[in-house]
Amino acid sequence: MYQTTINKKIVCSGIGLHSGKLVELKLLPGDEDSGIVFQVHGKDGVKRLSPKPCSVVATGLATTLGVDGASVATVEHLLAALRGMEIDNILIEIKGGEVPIMDGSAASFVLLIKSAGIRRQRAPRKVAKIIRPLSIEHEGKWIKASPYNGFRVNYTIDFPHPAIGVQNMDIEITPQSFMDIIAKARTFGFLKEVEYLNKHGLALGGSLDNAVVLDDYKVLNEGGLRFPDEFVRHKILDFIGDMAMLGLPLHGSFEVHCSGHGLNNAFLRRLEENSELYLDIVTSRTPELANNSSALEIEPEMIGQAV
Repeated sequence: MYQTTINKKIVCSGIGLHSGKLVELKLLPGDEDSGIVFQVHGKDGVKRLSPKPCSVVATGLATTLGVDGASVATVEHLLAALRGMEIDNILIEIKGGEVPIMDGSAASFVLLIKSAGIRRQRAPRKVAKIIRPLSIEHEGKWIKASPYNGFRVNYTIDFPHPAIGVQNMDIEITPQSFMDIIAKARTFGFLKEVEYLNKHGLALGGSLDNAVVLDDYKVLNEGGLRFPDEFVRHKILDFIGDMAMLGLPLHGSFEVHCSGHGLNNAFLRRLEENSELYLDIVTSRTPELANNSSALEIEPEMIGQAV
C-alpha cells in the first residue's frame, strides 16, 4: 500500500455551522509524508495546523483545532471523508474559521475528493496499529479498543427519544463501505437545543438543510431520514473523523458506547500519551499490513479520474 493524495486542486464554499456565514474551502495535493495540513487564513495572516489530539481546543457541537491563536472548527466530517477515502496527504485552505457544514454529512466531501481524483504516491503508507487492549469510560459512556488488522467500529447509541432509541452498527471501514453506508448520514439535533443555541448566538448556520432536527416526538425534516439508523451511522462518521486527529491512519477494533467528541478526544490523548505501550507504527512493507483486506485497490498512477 502506498500513500495517496488528490490529483488536482478543488474549491468550494458553504455555510459555517457556528457563524452562519459563507466560508471557503480549498483542497490541494499534498507532498509525500506531509499528512493532513490545515492552512487557516485569519486576521494575523496564514497559519498551519495539523490534526493532533493535543491540538483539539473545543468539542462542543463539533471538533475545533487550534494553535497559536488560530483555529478551525467543524473539521470532523471532512477528516472522516479523508480517512474513509484513504487520503494520506492533503493541504486544506480555510477562509472563514471553519469547514463548511454542507448538508451535515460527509457526502459532499467525498464528491469533492472523487472529482479531484486520487493519485498514488511513491512512499509507503504508515499506519498506527493498536497492539494491546485499551479502554476509557466516563459517566456510562465508553470506548474499548483492541488489536485488529483494519479499522472496525461496533457503535451503540441510546437516546430516550421515540425516533431514535437504541441503535447499533458493527462495520469494517473501507473506502467502499464508507461511501455506501456512512458518508451520507447527517448530523442531528433537537429543536429545543437548536433554539437555545441560536438565542445565545451559537450554531447560527444550523438548519433543516444541514441537519436532522427532532422535536419531542418526531423528525421535522420534510424528507425524513436517509436511513432508518441514520443516527448511529452519523456517530460512526464523527468517530472516524475524530480518530483522524491521531495524524496517521489508525488500525484497531473499537467498541463504542454513547461516545461524543469530548470522550473521543480523551481516548486519543490517552493513547498518544501511552503510545509506547499501545501503538506500533508500521508501513505497507510489513506483511501483515500489506495483506490487509481493507486496503484500497489502486492502479500504479491514479484511482479514479477527475471530472
